[in-house]
Amino acid sequence: MAGASGRAHAPRPASGAGSLRVGRLTKPHGLKGGIKLELFTDNPELRFVPGAEFYLQVPEESPWFGRTITLRELRWFNDSPVGFFAELPDRTAAEGIVRAILWIDEDAVADGEEENAWYHHQLVGLDVVEGERKLGVVAEVQHFPAQDLLVVTTETGAVLVPFVEQIVPSVDIEAGVVHVTPPAGLFVEREAEIAGGPDAGQPAARVRDEETGA
Repeated sequence: MAGASGRAHAPRPASGAGSLRVGRLTKPHGLKGGIKLELFTDNPELRFVPGAEFYLQVPEESPWFGRTITLRELRWFNDSPVGFFAELPDRTAAEGIVRAILWIDEDAVADGEEENAWYHHQLVGLDVVEGERKLGVVAEVQHFPAQDLLVVTTETGAVLVPFVEQIVPSVDIEAGVVHVTPPAGLFVEREAEIAGGPDAGQPAARVRDEETGA
């Protein structure tokens, strides 16, 4: 079953950068370089260990672009995880790296494979079904801080499906299908819009036009 924050491995870049998104740096904590984390992993005790190296997803203009950071310690304050990294000696350094997304290397993933995580190439091309009905095919996986999205190509256009357990309860790689339980209107509203139905003037929030991207 897909995890509570369903996610997918990113394709491994040619440079050898990280392949599994595991967290995001949110805001500084204290004066000694601590920084709060939003975790995208069900196993922080395996991923966030002293000495773990993380690749950074930041804008190209950021001074942190192309760099890595190494965890010294992970602490918990009021049930919130706070990381201390070798490259962040003080609050000023921590302030300059907020919103960065953390990735780990594919070799690290292989050492303790994350349950309910898949590589892009495993998901792209799978049939998306609701019960016995085929809704479309996975065309792409998009990463966002809050969650991943499956871009599903249907007969009437592309639909963005949040990759969360409530909507994607299971993925069967061997059978080649992604099972979904979409909320009312996620796919139907797109069909009504294309057909010129009563909701034609109100595009679904999760839908974008394949040609315009709107």
